[in-house]
Amino acid sequence: MGDGLVSTTFLSEFQQHFGAVAPRDLLQTRAPGRVNLIGEHTDYNDGFVLPIAIERHSTIVARPRLDASVRLYSLAREELAEFSLEQQVAKGAPGWSLYARGVAEALRAAGLVRHGVDALVASDIPLGGGLSSSASFEVAFALALLAANGQTLPPVQLAQACRWAENEYAGAPCGIMDQFISVLAEAGRAMLLDCRDLSYRQVPLRDPDIGIMVINSQVHHNLAQGQYALRRAQCRQAVDSLRADFPQITSLREVSGKMLAQGCSGELGRDKVVLRRAGHVVGENQRTLDFAAALERQDWHSCGELMYQSHQSLRDDYEVSCPELDVLVEIARSVPGVYGARMTGGGFGGCIVALTRREAGPRLAAAVQIEYPRRCGHKALLFLTEAAAGASVQRPSG
Repeated sequence: MGDGLVSTTFLSEFQQHFGAVAPRDLLQTRAPGRVNLIGEHTDYNDGFVLPIAIERHSTIVARPRLDASVRLYSLAREELAEFSLEQQVAKGAPGWSLYARGVAEALRAAGLVRHGVDALVASDIPLGGGLSSSASFEVAFALALLAANGQTLPPVQLAQACRWAENEYAGAPCGIMDQFISVLAEAGRAMLLDCRDLSYRQVPLRDPDIGIMVINSQVHHNLAQGQYALRRAQCRQAVDSLRADFPQITSLREVSGKMLAQGCSGELGRDKVVLRRAGHVVGENQRTLDFAAALERQDWHSCGELMYQSHQSLRDDYEVSCPELDVLVEIARSVPGVYGARMTGGGFGGCIVALTRREAGPRLAAAVQIEYPRRCGHKALLFLTEAAAGASVQRPSG
């Protein structure tokens, strides 16, 4: 909210669920979702990723409480969740509240919060689309709870606390990328993040002729969760096999193409599936570094070709794409002015991301609206975004 005020709609909704309140007694936090331009399934292998924050957010309007009670009302789910900070935060229904409960427990255990909040939760990030709606919610809620208690956390520690909430508390496997970019994104920049040591650099992405199109397939196949765990196990298996020749390695991040080729003559070469999984991760790390270099020199053609290579590897070697995502990439490739496209997120549904000339955006949208329903039987949703800023806290007055 550019004027620093809670919108009339949010104020009305808050009062409906939590009673009368003066705007000056409220605070508001916003945290963006993200789209990963390249670097997929590299994060949990200590590799490189290159996301941007998108212009879609989780928003929380909160009133600090004097006691330890937390009450959250989700506009999307039309549901209330309640828990207490008096002692270890218990897991409980509804399921979406686990992310907030985990954040609260991380901050409570660190001695940072003891007062609760009444909070209205809103989001315009598509759920289940691989755009980090959960991480965005975690970061927005963490900032609200900290602000209500007069506390702050350094950005990296904030991202780590939110990741703990998702991984260890809610039990949802993810790398650090989602929370990290939501907290530390800068407008007009992509982030090259090293998931091994959390070092990063901001890479300019501010060209008025270039746009990022996110296209949601509106499908999510149920096998995603189990397959994600399997891919992680296969990557670990590849590392274990390679250590026979390279005992110093601890992750696929440390494996070069030459090392992988040498490993083919040993145990790794006897399991072609695991070899392909490792090949994707090793190649994707290099593609991500090459993409960042191309982005810095505004070589859009090279960026686009690397995106297509990434999608092919995710489809054929890592096998986490699906027919709907493949169709969307094929449609994007057919549109003049689109430099590149690839699936983004964990896979088996969700979204693709396309790098396009802005003037080609309407042509891409029209092609998707015509071709995708014809080939897949239902509509896709799409939006154009720029690289957005990270999370923020606002204290409305009035």
